[in-house]
Amino acid sequence: MEPVIRQAGPQDAQLIHDFICELARYEREPDAVKYDASRLRAQMSRPSPPFACLLAEVDGEAMGFALYFFTYSTWEGTESLYLEDFFVSERCRRGGVGTALFKALARKAHTRGCQRMDWAVLRWNQMAIAFYDKLGAELQDTFVGYRLTGEALSALAESD
Repeated sequence: MEPVIRQAGPQDAQLIHDFICELARYEREPDAVKYDASRLRAQMSRPSPPFACLLAEVDGEAMGFALYFFTYSTWEGTESLYLEDFFVSERCRRGGVGTALFKALARKAHTRGCQRMDWAVLRWNQMAIAFYDKLGAELQDTFVGYRLTGEALSALAESD
């Protein structure tokens, strides 16, 4: 059966949180999620939420999600869609759920005039890499990712 893709709302916060926790376990970081669904619900209830989320359902049961937001490309002069999290439950893989989610994301990006979609994938996740390659995505290896967190972020913010 073809999955139904729908925009998530604040009422879906617990489901989204469950998917995020499932993704963290899959990515070998089971203790990485440091908040509960009430934070997501509050963020999704803002007039301008910090993210949007698509849910894929088959027969009313959620099978996967895609959490995204829009950024800006100074080189393209347009918005870009950034896919923060993407996950399809293991029992539903290879059934068209992931492809349906990506098609819906591409439509969202296209409708807003985006010239690209960006995301990151763990180097060891060969199944995901093969899926992205099949979609026509291109590996971007020119840039190296950096992150400033915790004490280093606080120290920089508080420095003179």
